[in-house]
Amino acid sequence: MKRNLAEGNVTKALLLFAGPMILGNMLQQFYNIADTLIVGRALGEDALAAVGSAYTLMTFLTSVLIGLCMGSGAAFSYYFGKKEMRKLKNSMCIAFVLIGVIAVLLNVLVVCFSQGILCLLQTPPELMEMMREYTEMVFMGLFFVFLYNYFSFLLRALGNSVVPLCFLGSTALLNVGLDLLFVLGYGWGIRGAALATLISQIISGVGIALYTWIREPALRPERADMRFSKKAALEMTHFSLTASVQQSVMNFGILMVQGLVNSFGAVVMAAFAAGVKIDTLAYMPAQEFGNAFSLFISQNYGAGRQERVQQGMKAAVKISMLYCVLISVVVFGTAESMIRLFVKNPSAGILKTGAQYLRVEGAFYCGIGILFLLYGYYRGINRPEMSLVLTVISLGTRVALAYCLAAVPGIGVTGVWWAIPVGWVLADITGIVWMKKKTA
Repeated sequence: MKRNLAEGNVTKALLLFAGPMILGNMLQQFYNIADTLIVGRALGEDALAAVGSAYTLMTFLTSVLIGLCMGSGAAFSYYFGKKEMRKLKNSMCIAFVLIGVIAVLLNVLVVCFSQGILCLLQTPPELMEMMREYTEMVFMGLFFVFLYNYFSFLLRALGNSVVPLCFLGSTALLNVGLDLLFVLGYGWGIRGAALATLISQIISGVGIALYTWIREPALRPERADMRFSKKAALEMTHFSLTASVQQSVMNFGILMVQGLVNSFGAVVMAAFAAGVKIDTLAYMPAQEFGNAFSLFISQNYGAGRQERVQQGMKAAVKISMLYCVLISVVVFGTAESMIRLFVKNPSAGILKTGAQYLRVEGAFYCGIGILFLLYGYYRGINRPEMSLVLTVISLGTRVALAYCLAAVPGIGVTGVWWAIPVGWVLADITGIVWMKKKTA
């Protein structure tokens, strides 16, 4: 189902378009969350720590590809808003080749150097084999992560956020079913969880690619659309690489924090693994709403509808802040109960550390909600470099402050938790001040 985001009631258009995207992205998290729940409860705390740490690494690697596809989606939406179908199809070809080549290279590199990467993450010796076994198989699905996200952002750019949801929903259910079969039924352990994720990624990527080719004939490129244009290539590079660098910087900072957390041992690793999954699910709707908002801005900006851009910003702030306040109350009040979902009979250390993490982050979800909207706004008005600046401020603060506070006696790992919302707030202030200055 396609929606014209440049017409109709602004709030209604945002909600109806963002709804399937939010649900779809939450379902995507089940690829790893299903592993975490089943592995944590069936195989124990060490396996939970290994899968959780591997999840952070995989998130960083896939963020490179997702960022490229996200930036391309903004360009697709912009050309679609301007009704320039020839430019749209030419940019599709350029983006597919560019991102596809990067996906293949990344796939080869991470498989060849997985052992060295795990050493850099300060992985405890007792968890090294489990993490290696899990990550080497999951890494094999990187190209299919590219396929799904490329066609997903393409369809969303045209106003269709329902089809990507359908593919993701079906494969998420498949992932859970295969987890139960491989881990609990066949007893394949952590390797079974990785295989379940890999199979699901392959089906979602190939499936949505075939759907787009068959059901969207207007998007099939002709020979003339496949020509190389230096100008078009530079435009796509600007859109795609800036968004990718932003996503990569963001997740590289998280990866550095993961390395610091690993230095505190398996108990803190397990608590962090459970906490991050809950934390990610909690603010994921705000993040995906920011992505939907970006495509809304792109279409209206391309169509020259400046008044809808301003109306969209006001409506988006109200919607996002309402959600963030509500989810903050829920997470803060149920932190310990949520940790228990991921670990059967958790030790006192895991329960205390995990709940502490959730309460610190949960109190500041409005900060990250505003930041996601700022990311979306700047991508939508063709200023993705400003989103990168805000990411560097947020993650730079987080990493630097985390390492400084963690070394202070009496603060330790608690300082890592507090560094995260401080980074959000500083980036928010920067983004809002810059916006006010440019619109004054």
